[in-house]
Amino acid sequence: MNSRTGKIIERLQELGDSDIASHSQRFFKTGPGEYGEGDIFLGIRVPVIRGYVRELSDVGLKDVVELLQSPYHEARLLALLLMVARYASAKDDDQRDAIFNAYLDNTANINNWDLVDCSAEHVIGAHLMSRDRIPLYRLAGSTSLWERRISIMSTFHFIKRSDFRDTLAIAELLLNDREDLIHKATGWMLREIGKRDISMEKEFMDRYRGKMPRTMLRYAIERFPEEERLLYLQG
Repeated sequence: MNSRTGKIIERLQELGDSDIASHSQRFFKTGPGEYGEGDIFLGIRVPVIRGYVRELSDVGLKDVVELLQSPYHEARLLALLLMVARYASAKDDDQRDAIFNAYLDNTANINNWDLVDCSAEHVIGAHLMSRDRIPLYRLAGSTSLWERRISIMSTFHFIKRSDFRDTLAIAELLLNDREDLIHKATGWMLREIGKRDISMEKEFMDRYRGKMPRTMLRYAIERFPEEERLLYLQG
């Protein structure tokens, strides 16, 4: 670890709080056999980390990637938020390509739902908005829970621009996924489509509600009127 990233880690350690860390260890399921097994928390609230991002505008991508290797959850979160900020302010395609590739090269360290959700749409989704979206389908077929979550969460960028086709195609691919965190993310994205085009969401729901995992279904219909929700839940 170079001196710059070492100093950043030291600062994060100073900001840490053991009580918050203990709560985070439980909340993010870090116990044996749980999805966040072995993750280490310093105990720093997200707004504090976001505030620290603003102090690090001169940190280079190489240092950001090094931070992303940290065993500390908050250091990886900081790295991803720095990537998001750098992508948004990138001057040209070479810079954007470098950030996109660094993200995909390090998905093994983007290994909890909050890390995915704060970054995927802003880096992967933003980059693929006007490019070939094949990388999303590779991620959707991955054995990694987190890469599959990246695939569906990246499409949030498209949804916000009323482009639903890849969200729906990936949601179909994930119908038989075994992971609850994928069911939640997919149902969430279907619900977001419904906020913008309810007929598009209902068309998907009517076609697949008999195949959808219960959690995915519940998330997708959360905003439906109660009577309609009950009809979907009854199959």
